[in-house]
Amino acid sequence: MRDIYQDVTDKIVTALDQGVAPWIKPWTSTNSSHNGHHQPYPINAITRRPYSGINLPLLWAEARLQGFSQDRWLTFNQAKKAGGHIRKGEHSTLAVLYKPVEREEQTESGQPVLDENGQPKVAHFGILKTHFLFNIGQTEGLEAFNETLLETEPGDPFHANNFAENLLLNSGAKIVHLPADKAYYHPISDLILLPTKAQFHDEGGYYATALHELSHWSGHASRLQREGVVSPSPFGTPGYAFEELVAEMGAAFLCAHCGIQGELRHEGYIESWLSLLKADKRAIFRASGHARCASEYLRNLEHPLEQAGLDDSPCMNDDV
Repeated sequence: MRDIYQDVTDKIVTALDQGVAPWIKPWTSTNSSHNGHHQPYPINAITRRPYSGINLPLLWAEARLQGFSQDRWLTFNQAKKAGGHIRKGEHSTLAVLYKPVEREEQTESGQPVLDENGQPKVAHFGILKTHFLFNIGQTEGLEAFNETLLETEPGDPFHANNFAENLLLNSGAKIVHLPADKAYYHPISDLILLPTKAQFHDEGGYYATALHELSHWSGHASRLQREGVVSPSPFGTPGYAFEELVAEMGAAFLCAHCGIQGELRHEGYIESWLSLLKADKRAIFRASGHARCASEYLRNLEHPLEQAGLDDSPCMNDDV
């Protein structure tokens, strides 16, 4: 039986070995205007349902490694039913379906286990299944589902991104800009320190850094109570690398939400991430779940009356 955790970890380790951070969106498109139709995440080309959780870094990584220009995916059977087909010789991309399951707890003799109110206790767990997807660029005969994305000219440096600015402002986080050579979140003082905007090469770099630190901020004891923030590990340890991985992925998800193409601060952490993932095949799933929870928490602060998640599923769900 295939080990899904190991398969996914191997894919991400391969991307990191090639210097590709799988959670960075690999393209810039003209349809990033947030006009109600913009979709910052990979979607199913037929149903237009967005992918989520661990499938985001898996699909982003493959798109970057293979040079795909679009974030639309589908299965072999979906392509066939839509009147097209996968080109001969094309290889599929691994995706994961997470299905939540409920089951009444039972004793060894098969009797239901009751709670203090006399009601049957229910156990909650998930089942992982692998699916294999193809990018719309690997198909023929599906032109109606294939939207060409044109390259855009780079804008003026430090042009404010209103969506990212609103995320930062509406979070209520205390953010201080100083002419310094470092950026960090200090959990004891609950403070984010950033270099001045003028110190960054471009807008994307600034917002990627700011949203990385804001992802750390979300884990404070008064918010999501994430272990890597509440009980931080020393630099160079697996615990430290894990929290940095969560913040990096959280920032990438938020950058995609805001339509930002920002190179994140991954170069200095690739070696520690590789060590972490090679030692623990479930680490990338936990990190992706924490990152998704962080991004949804922050987006909900931006729109408190709206559902922040991509769907009604829990943070750890991955739907294909």
